[in-house]
This record gives sequence, structure tokens and C-alpha cells, in this order.
Amino acid sequence: MRIGIIAEPLNQPFTGIATYTSNLIQDHRNENENYDVFLINYENNFPREAGQNVIVMPYNSFFKKISKSYLWYLTLPFRIRKYKDFDLIHCLAQYPLVIPFNRPRYIITVHDLIQLLSPKEVPLGSYLIRRIFLPHTLKQADCIITDANSTKRDIIELFNIPDTKIEVIPLAADEKFYPRDDEHIRTIRSRYGLVNPFILYVGSMEPRKNIPSLIRAFLSIKQKGYPHDLVIAGKKSGKYKSIYNLIDSLNLSREVKLLGYVPDDDLPGLYSAAEVFVYPSFYEGFGLPPLEAMSCGCPVIAANTSSLPEVVGDAGILVNPRSVSEISNAISNVLEDRVLREKLKNRGLIRAQTFCWEKCITSTNRLYRDILSNDKGFREG
Repeated sequence: MRIGIIAEPLNQPFTGIATYTSNLIQDHRNENENYDVFLINYENNFPREAGQNVIVMPYNSFFKKISKSYLWYLTLPFRIRKYKDFDLIHCLAQYPLVIPFNRPRYIITVHDLIQLLSPKEVPLGSYLIRRIFLPHTLKQADCIITDANSTKRDIIELFNIPDTKIEVIPLAADEKFYPRDDEHIRTIRSRYGLVNPFILYVGSMEPRKNIPSLIRAFLSIKQKGYPHDLVIAGKKSGKYKSIYNLIDSLNLSREVKLLGYVPDDDLPGLYSAAEVFVYPSFYEGFGLPPLEAMSCGCPVIAANTSSLPEVVGDAGILVNPRSVSEISNAISNVLEDRVLREKLKNRGLIRAQTFCWEKCITSTNRLYRDILSNDKGFREG
């Protein structure tokens, strides 16, 4: 069997989608010994030992020039037609493809529908490409994979896709996320100049992440006399300048530590050092940071929206992200109550163990086998 995986996310700086792509490819050899896995339009060396059955199919020289444009995905099907005899193609980056359907079976993973549900927060081109082409792609696909039931419900509601055509396969935290010892924590604190106890947020600075509400809740915490800092770890994106302006206007420049992008290898130490992790995002397709925090034994407060309740469950505190007072009160409760912190820490560690990449990979490979045997794959007319 020949499976073509569109591995373009691996060419970009690592994000959640790139991590998903990397982990899925990594274990194909163990799960699918009779399959040859082709990485379509991938230009670099695979970052881990992947086995001989993973074959890299690099960019066509011309199309490499347009790889950063939407035209890259729209023209992709016509470029891969020369790779004969694929049995299945899997697009992991949720871009819509214009597929000539006299071709192999096709799976698309849709991690979220942010571009359609929050069009004001994304470039116009990103919104239009999905609005125009994604309905066709979803209807023609043999199967759609989502990370959470909330995204599945969104797909059904927006596109009228049959429930049976969508498989929910949760993601997992990388194995590097586990509680770190005091020496490691001291090293991370020193590296980032973190002297005081701190409240942690990890993620981008996009508007949907709701960082202004977190900052206002933190102001309330400071007004109550807590010695904590607020640490924000994540690359600049969206309207980040308004966040800087808010921090200045509230006179919190010394207490709010903006670390920018933090390498993945440093994140476990940050999670382990934090008193509490707060994630008040309005919308998430899955929400890996809360799961990573729980894996490191950090108490979690998260929004009660989209997929986050599916990830956090009863192992954290769920709050209304539009209520600054509710966020602030939840933080105060965790900081004041050692018993509560320990309970959340222990529940989080247990909860995190229910998510693992082995389950994700096994479920995906089982789905491949089902579709290739015609048990599950179908397309709408």
C-alpha cells in the first residue's frame, strides 16, 4: 500500500500541526509495515528516525516558488498526479484541496475552523480560500478527522456533513512534558529571569486567545497583594501591540513578563515552575497547552468554551472567558488553597495520561485500513 502524506507543515517552524504531522509519520513503520509512506512536497530531512518506508518526495522546483501562497494547495493535486499508484492521500494541514476525484482515497484532518468562525481575526485570503473551497473538499473526502467533538459539531453545522463521515481522534502532549525537578526548574528560572512566583500563559497573542482578559484579571490579583508575576510565553501574532499598550496603561510592565517564543524543550520547565496555568481562549480546536501543563503537574484554569472542556475535564477549573472577575477569582482560589492546588495537580497528571500519541496514531492507522478496505470510505455525490 502507498500512502501519500502532505507533509508541508514540517517545512515551517514547529506548531501544533507540525507536531501532529511529525508524530503521525514517526510511527508509521511500527503500525503499517506493509505500507510505504511518502512525504509529499517536503524539503528537509525528517527530524526523527522514521524508518526506511518513509520516502521523501521534495518540492517541484517551480511550485517551491509559490509554496507560501494559497496557490500551493490549490495546485497540489495536479502536481501529485505524476506520483502513480497512491492508494490513499492524507492532508494534515486542513487546507482545502481542489481534488480530481478519479484518484486515490482522500482524508483531511480539520484541526479547527477558526478562519470561518472568526473571519475578522484572519487575513481575507485565508478566509476566502476556505469559504470557497473547503465545502467541496469536505464533501468529496472519504473521511474527515478532527481533534475534538466540538470541531466535529462545527463541521456538521456549517457544512451539513454526515456524522458518520467524521472521526474524532484526540491529540496528546509530547513525551517531554512531565514534572521537572528543582534543579531543572532553577535553570529555567535563571534563563528567563523569573525570580518571583508566577502565573503562566503559553500560546500565541492572537485576539481569540483573550489575553487582555487575563491581564485585567492579573491586575485584580496584584491589587489583592499577591507577589506573583504573569508570564506570557508565545510568539507575537494578531494585534499584539494592543496587548503591550494595555500592559503599559495598567502600569504592569514590571510584573508582566513577555518571553516571546520559547523553545519546546524549555516549556516543561516553565510549566513545572508555575503556580498555575491560565488559558482563557475563546476558541480552540483542541488546546495542547492545557494538556502540556497538566502533564507537568501544573494546576490548570481554562475557558469553558469549544474543545477545552473535552481536554481539561474535571482535572482543572473551567471559567467563563468573558468574565474577568471569574478568571480572577479562580486564580485567587488556586493561589490561596494549597489543598486545591495539590488536588488539581494530581487530577491533571491522571487526566493527561488518558491522552497519548500511541492512541492517536493507532486510531489513524486503523482508519486508513478501514478506508482502504472500503468499509468506511465514501464520498458525497
